[in-house]
Amino acid sequence: MRVAVIGAGTIGGAVAKALRESGHEVVATRRDLERGRWLEEYGIRLTSNNREAVEWAEAVFLAVKPDKVGAVIEEVSELLEGKFLISLAAGIGLDYLKRLAPKAKLVRAMPNIAVLVKESFTAYSTDLEGDDLETVEGLLSSFGEFLRVEEEHMDAITGLSGSGPAYVTVFLEAMIYGGLRAGLPREVARKASLQTLLGTAKLLMETEKHPAEIREWVITPGGTTIDGIFELEEGKIRTAVMKAVDAATKKSKMLSRRA
Repeated sequence: MRVAVIGAGTIGGAVAKALRESGHEVVATRRDLERGRWLEEYGIRLTSNNREAVEWAEAVFLAVKPDKVGAVIEEVSELLEGKFLISLAAGIGLDYLKRLAPKAKLVRAMPNIAVLVKESFTAYSTDLEGDDLETVEGLLSSFGEFLRVEEEHMDAITGLSGSGPAYVTVFLEAMIYGGLRAGLPREVARKASLQTLLGTAKLLMETEKHPAEIREWVITPGGTTIDGIFELEEGKIRTAVMKAVDAATKKSKMLSRRA
């Protein structure tokens, strides 16, 4: 397809790259063209003209900040008739998008930064069905795994998986520092931490076990792991992570109320 990505920043640029690598023709827009020049290496056309990009495209990904959504859509609204408009803006609901672009085929989606390596989890909501839905899912498959959810869950998805890579990197960094504190060389601590995280995620996905079951496989009476778990529990790590997801979810809902 001919796809325009409006707002080729961090997420928008990653989306443009993934779509191009999946065989789509892509044009990406941003105000500061020099910071987006890396996209041209992948055969992505770069422009600062949103109207030109939308007029050319069959599908449009909107990857601007939530407070810019209204102005950007108003700029190109009459060019969106009959086209797919897939908004990646946190907290921006379908009802708001319908008021701005009533004749577009609307989708609200939330990928995460892992789209850069085509391993994103992308949740989406839409009223589309049939061939239109198949087209949307074909585009989203360029990013990694995807799942259709009720729109009422999108703010929580934003707080969990949209922001999730940031939480994971905090934990991962702590693991690396723990290895350094125990005397491991830096590269050994990094590689051991990364592969442990990757391997555990793959084990959970392929076995479909509850995380607690995997944990029990590792813990032995009087062993090393139970002492480590004790320290994690004393540090209230689970409470901290749940609070982080809740805080990010509330912020997404707040953005929705402002729209």
